[in-house]
Amino acid sequence: MRDTEPSEQTGGWMRHVPLAVILLVALVGFVTLREFISFETLRENREELLAFRESHLAGMALAFVAAYVAIVAFSLPGAAVASVTGGFLFGLALGAALNILAATIGAAAIFLAARLGLGAALSARLDATEGRIARIRDGLRESQVSVLLLLRLVPAVPFFVANLLPALVGVRFGTFLWTTAVGIVPGAIVFTSIGVGLGEVFDRGETPDLSLLWTPQVIAPILGLCALAALPLVLRAFRAGKED
Repeated sequence: MRDTEPSEQTGGWMRHVPLAVILLVALVGFVTLREFISFETLRENREELLAFRESHLAGMALAFVAAYVAIVAFSLPGAAVASVTGGFLFGLALGAALNILAATIGAAAIFLAARLGLGAALSARLDATEGRIARIRDGLRESQVSVLLLLRLVPAVPFFVANLLPALVGVRFGTFLWTTAVGIVPGAIVFTSIGVGLGEVFDRGETPDLSLLWTPQVIAPILGLCALAALPLVLRAFRAGKED
């Protein structure tokens, strides 16, 4: 037995630690934080948050981004609340920018954790495969941008899944990063705009109605962007069919 084998085994085990930590924290957070990260908590602390924002805007922005990154990176409950809070505290332009920045950083953390562990081994196995799986692998890698944008734009795809799958199939990190930042823009603008009017909602004693996300005025443009992102995939499939 080679002297390096124990260290290699330890190194192989250690690669899975970041993803395991994320999954563990996600589980604990799901059980303990569901009631804490809520619109009711935001309502109760409204005056304190606004006062701190007025006197320490930069500090509030940094704290908000750090909290949002943690929510995304550890898949904690409350991402929608955080997005709306961005609009409530910072307005549409700055709030949307901070939401996009924080969500992208959090997504990158999940991607890198998965790539470091399971993603590296699975990607190597995919590279060694042949036949139908190889064709699927090649098709995905040839259409990375379209697929990644679709994962972000389609409302039914959970954000955690859209962060994890690309790492497992060997998507390039740079491509993942910019498509994440671009793909979440429509949703970020919608959530942030809801937050801009949150003060009036609280004044009426009401709770924000996130069902607005599914109204035709909102969902139709997003579905249009989905169709645009899917167009290269459709054209490629059509050309492949003609060649066959």
